[in-house]
Amino acid sequence: MSENPQNSESPQDPESPQDPEHALDPEKAQGREKPQAPESSENPDASGRTGDEPEAGKAADVDSEAPEVSVAAEAPVAAASSGRRRLASALWPPRVTRAQLVVALLLFVLGLGLAIQVSSTSENSALRGARQEDLVRILDELDDRTQRLEDEKARLEKQRSELESSSDQAEEARKQTQEKEQQLGILAGTVAAEGPGITLTVGDPTGAVESDMLLDAIQELRAAGAEAIQVNGVRVVADSYFTGSGDDMRIDGTKVAAPYVFKVIGKPEDLEPALNIPGGVVQTLEKEQATATVERSAKIVVDALRPAKRPDYAQSSSQ
Repeated sequence: MSENPQNSESPQDPESPQDPEHALDPEKAQGREKPQAPESSENPDASGRTGDEPEAGKAADVDSEAPEVSVAAEAPVAAASSGRRRLASALWPPRVTRAQLVVALLLFVLGLGLAIQVSSTSENSALRGARQEDLVRILDELDDRTQRLEDEKARLEKQRSELESSSDQAEEARKQTQEKEQQLGILAGTVAAEGPGITLTVGDPTGAVESDMLLDAIQELRAAGAEAIQVNGVRVVADSYFTGSGDDMRIDGTKVAAPYVFKVIGKPEDLEPALNIPGGVVQTLEKEQATATVERSAKIVVDALRPAKRPDYAQSSSQ
């Protein structure tokens, strides 16, 4: 029996360069066909990956892009949170130097002082809430005081001109000296006086009137142009003083009792408004449950006298 040359040949090596179609497949020999893998898995691309590896890469790219979007959205929130933490750590606990603490304390004391001053000024202002009529009357009073000063200046200038132009300067000087002596006697309380003025009567049924209230009345009258003042038979002059209160009120050591009657010589149109201004003498006395009445008169007599005192040390510089 002759051998078939083809059967006698050894099987071809799988790696043989011959056509693989003539090679025997064991699975085909058994009647089954070997499932073929996708072409993409058998044909790698230029980068060394198989055909379905780029698809997996695309999926990986899609999956990797999703976290990037989330990180980009959370980045401002994280930055803001970090910024707040840095701000909080910078503010607390506070880092204050000694110089800053001293400056803050000085500013606090200065602000407190200004607030107290403004508060006291607004509370003690006598003209706060005054009516327009009262303000006009106060301005008129100031104008009257200015006019009195101008009149006094004109009178003194007239006296000087009379002394310079008089033929008998000695007689003119003697005449003016006598007039000046009378004026100074009235002011010193050694000479009686009369003239137009007002009468102020202060009643004190509760004994609440203090000595400083009567002294304020005297000062207000003098500022309004009072030339002679007498209270309950006591002549009030420049060096007079008030002490005590209630049943022990004294003027220059002399005891006086309510009602207190002020006899004042001066211009009534100036004296009365000075006592009735808002926050003035009359209003202050009425707050203390006292009564105060003012009456004008064409003739007021001030006849209480004080003894003339010769100074012990002072002498006239003209001698």
